[in-house]
Amino acid sequence: MNLKSLLLSSDEKTVRVLRRVLGDLEISMEHCPDSDSAVRRITRQRFEAIIVDCAERADAGDVLRAVKAAPVNKRALSIVLVENDVGLKGGFEMGAHFVLHKPLAVERAKGSFRAVRALMKSERRLQMRVPVEIPVTCLGASRYPARTIDLCEGGMAIRFTGRQAKENAMRFAFELPGLDEKFEIAGELAWEGDESRAGVRFQDVSESKRGALRKWLTSHLPENEPDDPPVVCRLKDLSDGACYLTTSFPFPKFSRVILSVPSITAPVRGNGIVRLAHPEFGMGIEFLQSTAEQQEQTRRMVEALREGVEVDVFVEPDGLESGPEEKTSTGHSPNSDELIHLFRQQARASVEVFLEKLQLRQPQVSS
Repeated sequence: MNLKSLLLSSDEKTVRVLRRVLGDLEISMEHCPDSDSAVRRITRQRFEAIIVDCAERADAGDVLRAVKAAPVNKRALSIVLVENDVGLKGGFEMGAHFVLHKPLAVERAKGSFRAVRALMKSERRLQMRVPVEIPVTCLGASRYPARTIDLCEGGMAIRFTGRQAKENAMRFAFELPGLDEKFEIAGELAWEGDESRAGVRFQDVSESKRGALRKWLTSHLPENEPDDPPVVCRLKDLSDGACYLTTSFPFPKFSRVILSVPSITAPVRGNGIVRLAHPEFGMGIEFLQSTAEQQEQTRRMVEALREGVEVDVFVEPDGLESGPEEKTSTGHSPNSDELIHLFRQQARASVEVFLEKLQLRQPQVSS
């Protein structure tokens, strides 16, 4: 199943470079030379990524706003191509997930789009739905039955009966065909179609439940697309609640990520969310610790990281948060950890300014 992208650009050289780069990465590209044709396609067709050249900033802004307004492309990744006069900060202020400098060099662009592709695959996997009808018990102020219409890693569509309270946050209990494991997952109603149909968005799924759900869904999808290899990063700084990793291909802010640290016996894994991203340099990751399972994972990972200097960390994407930063549950206050506080304090600073502040923190790991 081919990944699909749309490009808005009137620059022939940019179009030529991206056609080659995306073709090599097996990402199809539809080219629009003007914003009107781009907006028409965005409202009618699903894309995993929207690439916008900021040569005409007003047109670029129109297209990025259309992406957020189009239900079919609300989860699409936005990649903005900028000149020096706009800069990285200007690109992010326009709402981009990734910002790349023009002119584009083939090899550098290919490296950046490998990270883009990995996140595109992760996002699509979260949304790919398996039609299945199984009983569900909805647990809230009252208890009532429902049946699924379809299921994906991020949620499900259900048809319920006997619903009384108009509540959004509930727990949903169900069993998947062929599995002995019982699922009870917290969720919220993301949409309601009529009096009996609704869409559920899962929340705070444990790693064991997420893994079992992912395995079941993968075995029932018509095409099983392999994930991209993880991005290899170098540890720059570390605290009990976060780390800063250097890499030429960071994932964007609000990306959920899975970290893996080599160990003598088996890799130590943990989960985090990107709080700070510096294109072509690195990213700051806050560890997820809202559950006892995540806290134990983080403890073991921090211990493994502190065993050596210049440690390699393997990072793979696990989806993109759609809500604002303060809604992302990590299990602790931003001010309780000096490194996490620095990520938030320097969110809009340049790489150079951030590194100066990082050095003053007397980092626990030196690269």
